[in-house]
Amino acid sequence: MLNNTAKPFLKWAGGKTQIIDEIAKLLPEKIIKTNFTYIEPFVGSGAVLFWMLKNFPNLKKAIINDINEDLINVYKVIAKNPEKLISILEDYQKRYYQLENDQDAKKEYYYKQRERFNKRNEDEITHAALFIFLNKTCFNGLYRVNSKNEFNVPIGKYKYPKICDKENINAVHIVLKKVEILHGDFQNTIDYVDENTFVYLDPPYKPISKTSSFQSYSMFDFADDDQIRLKNFCKKLDEMGCVWILSNSDLTNINSNNLFFDNLYSEFFIKRVNAKRYINAIGNKRGTLKELLVTNQKNIKEYAE
Repeated sequence: MLNNTAKPFLKWAGGKTQIIDEIAKLLPEKIIKTNFTYIEPFVGSGAVLFWMLKNFPNLKKAIINDINEDLINVYKVIAKNPEKLISILEDYQKRYYQLENDQDAKKEYYYKQRERFNKRNEDEITHAALFIFLNKTCFNGLYRVNSKNEFNVPIGKYKYPKICDKENINAVHIVLKKVEILHGDFQNTIDYVDENTFVYLDPPYKPISKTSSFQSYSMFDFADDDQIRLKNFCKKLDEMGCVWILSNSDLTNINSNNLFFDNLYSEFFIKRVNAKRYINAIGNKRGTLKELLVTNQKNIKEYAE
């Protein structure tokens, strides 16, 4: 079935595919056995969303949200008009492949599309296609914007990137029929929460070092004050009887004395898990780092390290 093949349609730094098994271990049993609502206030590329939609057919509804308006536009376009999006992407892919033997022309084409995207004068479907094109052809699949909300990632070195994944776009279109798509601050999702809700929170990670902060997913920074605001949001969810899991960076990877999150979420359960990540801006410099999973669930000490 198509809905079983739906997967993230974007490359996304910090994607959660490799730690989904660890997230699955922490899923609340009372939710798994009921027709529950799933909420993801920082949807990103949706790795956990698509996993949930595939593995829990009893899911009553899903609510996704993100502060990145351009990203949310892509979700909305796939949900409403995948055919035209696919048609535009097929044209981009054909043209890009034709330029493989002329690197100067290829670069010119990439930067022309980047300029079009940043002008934001196109209709919503074309703008979504430009978003996907840039994501598939830029350096390391990064999404980074400056303070003016201008995408500024240079061209990547991919020869024949899959710019148009028709099968997956159609599969995503099908599963998004069960999903309500929001745009804005994470706190907007509070109106959809009740005790039969599971919330997964994957905010912009706090950098583990000064040199690791090389990307911004929107023109709005997610500073320490926002991390504290998010913790207060999680506290509110807990008081409402809602079960949640949150992921974030483990600052002790670099400094064992940096217990910012350990202190911030001290009243909740914290588990450290392994994840392979880029450890700097050089694509081949990968390493296994610890990441944090935090949850408000009780009686799960069997998962403790």
